[in-house]
Amino acid sequence: MSVPVPLNEFLGTGRRKEAVARVRIRRGAGKITVNGRPAVDYCQQDVFAQRAFAPIHLVEMDGMLDVRIRVEGGGTMGQAGAIAHGIARALVTMRPEMRSALKKEGMLTRDPRMKERKKSGQPGARKRFQFSKR
Repeated sequence: MSVPVPLNEFLGTGRRKEAVARVRIRRGAGKITVNGRPAVDYCQQDVFAQRAFAPIHLVEMDGMLDVRIRVEGGGTMGQAGAIAHGIARALVTMRPEMRSALKKEGMLTRDPRMKERKKSGQPGARKRFQFSKR
């Protein structure tokens, strides 16, 4: 059973590698929370924050949106990419005219690169056991 979404709230799901981010956007005072914590506390590195919130800066809506993000899995940069993808998708559902600007910057494209699986008979995805001639 799905939970009803308020009319003034817009959803977006972003993914990158193993990370998944569920984003809820609504008009507000610019309050951003990630996993229940303020974004300033969650984003320890400046690069993380720049990459994660790039779609908001691109459409020049800084301080105009309240964003609630739930992110899990992956590493820090994978999570940043997932957050950016989710925010971009939520912005498009909120205002479809933003699609062209976000698409031009590549923020709506899901990064398809994933970790390659380990194959049987070898120690890793590509690595082989040492070959002995004798």
